[in-house]
Amino acid sequence: MSAPATVGPPPLWPRRVRVLSLGDSYWLRIDTRVLTVGAVLAAVAVGVAAWSLTVGQTELSPAQIWAALTGQGETTVRRTVVEWRLPRVLMAVLGGAALALSGALFQTLTRNPLGSPDIIGFNTGAYTGALLSGVLVGGSYLGTIVGALLGGLGTGLLVWALAMRRGLQGYRLIVVGIGVSALLAAVNAYLLITLSLEQAAAAAMWGAGSLDTTTWSQLVPVALALLLLAPVTALLGRGMGLLPLGDDAAIGRGLDAGRLRVWLLLVGVTFTAVVTAVAGPISFVALLAPQLAVRLTRTPHIPLACSALMGAVLLTVSDLVARTVIAPTQLPVGVVTVVLGGVYLVWLLAARTRKA
Repeated sequence: MSAPATVGPPPLWPRRVRVLSLGDSYWLRIDTRVLTVGAVLAAVAVGVAAWSLTVGQTELSPAQIWAALTGQGETTVRRTVVEWRLPRVLMAVLGGAALALSGALFQTLTRNPLGSPDIIGFNTGAYTGALLSGVLVGGSYLGTIVGALLGGLGTGLLVWALAMRRGLQGYRLIVVGIGVSALLAAVNAYLLITLSLEQAAAAAMWGAGSLDTTTWSQLVPVALALLLLAPVTALLGRGMGLLPLGDDAAIGRGLDAGRLRVWLLLVGVTFTAVVTAVAGPISFVALLAPQLAVRLTRTPHIPLACSALMGAVLLTVSDLVARTVIAPTQLPVGVVTVVLGGVYLVWLLAARTRKA
């Protein structure tokens, strides 16, 4: 006969992992810390997005915003909110989430916190494709979208092919990606001087990463990419947790590590290319969001949902800063994210030096 359970005072903090029964054979493990962090990040993203709708050359009250969103109010206010500000804010939310998911996939693939698509060079490849479309077909919107997608996917395939000797290793992928990125940066500089003055100015502004001209039609590709690829990313999540254990451990649990890496590469490149095609190469969101999510949740692996929410917060806040810091002049949002990324890298270097 087993000893009776000891009855004592309840713990000061609730258990982190709760098990929810879904029947006799199904159980759902819930990490309360991850759930709490995700809820807070979602609330922050919604709050910043709502605040951003009120900010601009014409300051609007929350009541005016609500009236415009519900089809009421003045015509000029509805046009300002629904046609100009709302697509930009939604692009910041969805684009930040897509970039963060891309960064989570690549950092898991490379097993390196610096293994983000902007460091490896896929942003640069998408920029190259967009510039080539300007040279060949005159820089139309559809041509820019297709060119950026082809450029990002082509760069991903090139880096993957060059890094595949003796298997796809994370450090080799990063080194090869940095080399390809440097080569493509030189190509981009040459392409810029071959464009007309008007095209070169537009390409340079787009190349800094900007959301100020976002329209509903430009928002559609990013929304579709998230709608179609977010479930795929969730399905890849279980295998992603096994990759850091090594290929032998993954294979021992029935996981085809090579096929999983190919899927991670394709999905991550697609996320990056779609956002770059619409808003230009926005750096450091893919690098920062997954690492900040890990630090907040304190999980052994990158939490995908929290990473996406953190990316939405980062890009929405960065866009708000870009619109207001030197108003009425607006900065490209990529300038703000580069500053944030630079501060993070300096802090990370200082922390590593202090630890050493």
